[in-house]
Amino acid sequence: MNLLQAMATVNFWLPILPMVFAEEELAEAVSAEEESITKLYPIRFTLQRSNTVMSMYGRDPWGGPLEINTADSATDDDRSRNLNDFDRAALSRPLDETQQSWLLGPGEQKKKRYVDLGCIIVSRKIFIWTVGTILAAGFIAGIITVIVKNVPRHHKHPPAPDNYTIALHKALMFFNAQKSGKLPRHNNVSWRGNSCLNDGKSDKSGAVMKDLVGGYYDAGDAIKFHFPQAWAMTLLSWSVIEYSGKYEAVGELAHVRDIIKWGTDYFLKTFNSSADSISQLVAQVGNGDTSGGTSDPNDQTCWMRPEDIDYPRPVTTCSSCSDLAAEMAAALASASIVFKDNKIYSKRLVHGAETLWKFARDQRGLYSGGGSDAATYYNSSMYWDEFVWGGAWMYYATGNQSYLYLASHPTLAKHAGAFKGGSNYGVFSWDNKLPGAQVLLTRLRLFLSPGYPYEQTLKTFHNQTSIIMCSYLPYFTSFNRTRGGMIQLNHGKTQPLQYVANAAFLATLFSDYLDAADTPGWYCGPNFYSTDVLREFAETQVFFHLSC
Repeated sequence: MNLLQAMATVNFWLPILPMVFAEEELAEAVSAEEESITKLYPIRFTLQRSNTVMSMYGRDPWGGPLEINTADSATDDDRSRNLNDFDRAALSRPLDETQQSWLLGPGEQKKKRYVDLGCIIVSRKIFIWTVGTILAAGFIAGIITVIVKNVPRHHKHPPAPDNYTIALHKALMFFNAQKSGKLPRHNNVSWRGNSCLNDGKSDKSGAVMKDLVGGYYDAGDAIKFHFPQAWAMTLLSWSVIEYSGKYEAVGELAHVRDIIKWGTDYFLKTFNSSADSISQLVAQVGNGDTSGGTSDPNDQTCWMRPEDIDYPRPVTTCSSCSDLAAEMAAALASASIVFKDNKIYSKRLVHGAETLWKFARDQRGLYSGGGSDAATYYNSSMYWDEFVWGGAWMYYATGNQSYLYLASHPTLAKHAGAFKGGSNYGVFSWDNKLPGAQVLLTRLRLFLSPGYPYEQTLKTFHNQTSIIMCSYLPYFTSFNRTRGGMIQLNHGKTQPLQYVANAAFLATLFSDYLDAADTPGWYCGPNFYSTDVLREFAETQVFFHLSC
């Protein structure tokens, strides 16, 4: 297994105020005549008494005088007027509490407004409310305690991880095992330690040309190929951007972010990332040339633990490598979206991506054209697809329309092979970024529809993506399949699983994009296919990874 295979395997109430009436003042002596009048005219006498008291102490608290509409005789009026001649001095003397208790009914007895607690006097209302609140709180707390102690406790154990979750854990753990440099304590691979801490030193004298400690080893050897490594980091970032919730659900979000950052931290060392322009870029650390035999120790002739490497590890640089620079720009740009919660680091990644993009645009050429190991192990066929791919990611990271203009330019699409087809058309890999770029820009058309002048090329990319998805289905014969049904995208060559996983990833993305755009499916010629068909394809192809 190498980095590419591992990467491929990887969503109350209102208070009622008391009504206050006139002051409680009653006459001490009631004559027999008054009593007889009261018996004869109970209502009139009571109301007249009320009028007399209110005329002494101001206006009626209801807002106005009481009005009595009656047609009594003159005799009654005279009697009423005579009642006003009673001794008012008797009425104005207040009664003590004992006397009031003789005259007032039980329901009208005056209450104490304050409570003497000995050391302090408090309002009766406040005292009642305080005591009531404490009692209520204690009662509620007691009920809750009884419930908690008596309700049976059921400890729900998390469900056992399924095979897909286990596979994801192991695939991400592979990146931990491939880390180079000074390892963190939480690396969780017990048999790995610090290794190749001299990367970047020109010779054994210890002179430092550049600090190149870090990054990932490609496979079983200890070479660090930056071209496929950058592509792996870009795809990991894409998966986190779209499916961070799924990573979090299985407890791997922090882990995969750490994996990406380990890679991008290293990429920032491979060029002058603080500058606005550069003239060279590190393409590779280590050597795999076996032409000199075993007398020339290197990462291919000496198979040993990276921790035990003591031979020189040469550094390969390039001054015209558009494919490598554009791919590394895509890696930094996509990672800047992953780390957008860390504004300082995200801006640093964007700046590095912009510097690399300028270098890729101005210094045209292939990184594998210099006769290094790249031509043997990871030979690049062109750089136009990296321009479309990298331009799309630069637009998503910055919002700069100039990147979108370039990525969707018809001439660039033509150079990238968007219109010529061929046996590798639709095969997404480290050397062919066009299918991924087309899906990425189809996403833009489905969700934002930027219109002119981008619509023509974006529509073409959308149509071509639909054709690619059709070619993945078993109803068509664009690609051969094994007896078990695994699609052979690399035409029977070695290492087929990485291409299968890449196709499953694109199919899942396109299906989810259509669903998000409320589109139930797509057409393959006259036939309409549901997005469920793509998901079924992706699941069946990933199954081959689990069974190998």
